[in-house]
Amino acid sequence: MNRDLYIDFAKGLATLSIIFIHTAFWSGQFYIAPEVRVFSLVFDVALFYALSGITSGSNIEKTFYRLLKLQITYMIFVTLLFFLDYLFKVFGLAFFSLEWLQNFYSTFGSKYAAIGISTQPQWQNLGNWYLHQYTNADTFPVVMGSFWYLKVYFILSVFGVLILKFFPKHINWFIGICIALTLIFNIFPEYYPSGQVGYVAFYMAVFLIAHQMKGKKIPTKWIPVLYGLVALALAWMFSHYGKDVFYKINKNKFPPTIIYIIWTLFSLITLFVFYNRLKISKESFVTHIGKNAIFFYFAQGISSSLVYFLVVPLKENMPWWILMVLIYIVNVILAFIIAAGLKKFDSFGWKILEFLRKKTASTSA
Repeated sequence: MNRDLYIDFAKGLATLSIIFIHTAFWSGQFYIAPEVRVFSLVFDVALFYALSGITSGSNIEKTFYRLLKLQITYMIFVTLLFFLDYLFKVFGLAFFSLEWLQNFYSTFGSKYAAIGISTQPQWQNLGNWYLHQYTNADTFPVVMGSFWYLKVYFILSVFGVLILKFFPKHINWFIGICIALTLIFNIFPEYYPSGQVGYVAFYMAVFLIAHQMKGKKIPTKWIPVLYGLVALALAWMFSHYGKDVFYKINKNKFPPTIIYIIWTLFSLITLFVFYNRLKISKESFVTHIGKNAIFFYFAQGISSSLVYFLVVPLKENMPWWILMVLIYIVNVILAFIIAAGLKKFDSFGWKILEFLRKKTASTSA
């Protein structure tokens, strides 16, 4: 079966968009105009859940094996991250001073100031990361700020494949339930549950709708209707909540409320409009990113942390929009280099695990 390059292309563009979002909302908080930061959210993480829905099937064994591989790759990455963070602190304390380290971490802003810097490794942090409790990595704060997506992805994939396997004739019912729950949570916000329930209710609907679109194409006559409905929804949102709601979209992303949901509709409709319509026949820089999206997702957390150290000295010396373009380009280049390194490190980690497996495997008949 030939690989659908449109999926890789869409994943690549979505990943590049995430890099821009993290350029705008992390180091960009020091210099990028608020309007641009909000507009960066047009093509956001909901696209990944939709693409997962398109590519998912009802094979439980295959899905669980894929998730197990992802979990191990994730654990290899956060182990590397843990030791990089720890060794940097040891290096800073040994060759400089605690004051130097505190000044270094102050570059990220007071919200991410490191607390309790010492030469003692905080093993509980590594354990928490393995279990998807994303305590901050002081030296690379953007990494753990990005990982909420991964926990929701695991949850969606598990429940999604169970629905597809055991309720194949009732998928539309589950879509209806998810949409109904999302509406209830928004109509009665006092009942909006904490934790992952609100995330899963909305993103599961996206996941399942995308699965129902698998192999299909939106009829041409429906395209202006769908974009018209999106325009009406946006008009209602601004008229109901006021123009200032534009600046509150990111706050309504965690967890997703009706404001953020309406904001994501344009990107989701666009994804489905071009699906099975836009033919990608050749490999490219973008499809390469899409094929290696998980490594780029890991890498952009590191690169988006590193670019802080360019932003701080340059933000007073050039127009903000020139700096934004420069930092974004540097961020993408760094992410590309780091992703390549992480892929090789992941391969090395798997070789170690395979060596340990062979050494500890039972030789009895």
